[in-house]
Amino acid sequence: MADYHFVYKDVEGASTQWDDIQRKLGNLPPKPPAFKPDPFAPAEDEDSKPKDKTWIDNKTEEELEDLEDDLDDDRFLAEYRRKRLVEMKQMVKVAKFGSVVPISGSDFVREVSQAPTDVWVVVILYKDGYPECGVLMQCLEELATKYPATKFVKIISTDCIPNYPDCNLPTLLVYNNGAVKANYVGLRTFGRRCTPEGVALILCQSDPVLNDGQSEGEASREAVLEGVRKRFIEKVISHHENDDDGSSSD
Repeated sequence: MADYHFVYKDVEGASTQWDDIQRKLGNLPPKPPAFKPDPFAPAEDEDSKPKDKTWIDNKTEEELEDLEDDLDDDRFLAEYRRKRLVEMKQMVKVAKFGSVVPISGSDFVREVSQAPTDVWVVVILYKDGYPECGVLMQCLEELATKYPATKFVKIISTDCIPNYPDCNLPTLLVYNNGAVKANYVGLRTFGRRCTPEGVALILCQSDPVLNDGQSEGEASREAVLEGVRKRFIEKVISHHENDDDGSSSD
């Protein structure tokens, strides 16, 4: 009777002794690694995260309102939450405008003359196809974004004033409390190179036309002027650095 040796295969497809011998002889490919499931990692619980300033800063106004009970035991965070709510509501209050809005002649009284007494209105009289108008318009668009508490509007010159001379374009009118506070005729009024910083300096020469959103009146005007001067210096330095880089590469 023949002598048979039986080799049993392990479960899950594990190799037999015969397979192991064949692998040692190079007749079979290497044994694949045993399957190991990824370690279990439970989802992070929002309530378990540490609560600090950053955690509060990432909350919306509605979420901050809902946090009142959760922070009762942490006086520091509760006070910080209160300040953040005041700050966010103040920002919403200040950010009224933010762009140069087109108006028609029939809109002028409502949008400009009857604007709230605490709002400064900058009006540009322009016409399409005039490069000088385009240059000043670009400056005003940047300022409107940076100072959203100031109202900027644009109107075609002859819609505002019939037969207004094109040689006076662009013209800038500044209104407050229903009255004209200043007017600037022609692009040359803003210097040899018309820039947002140059326009801002002229607008704020004597009145707080541009509001920084953090203060009022003279304090706001001084804060705006300080910021404008700082940006102007930064641009000059950046311009010179770029020139130096260009000359060194030649």
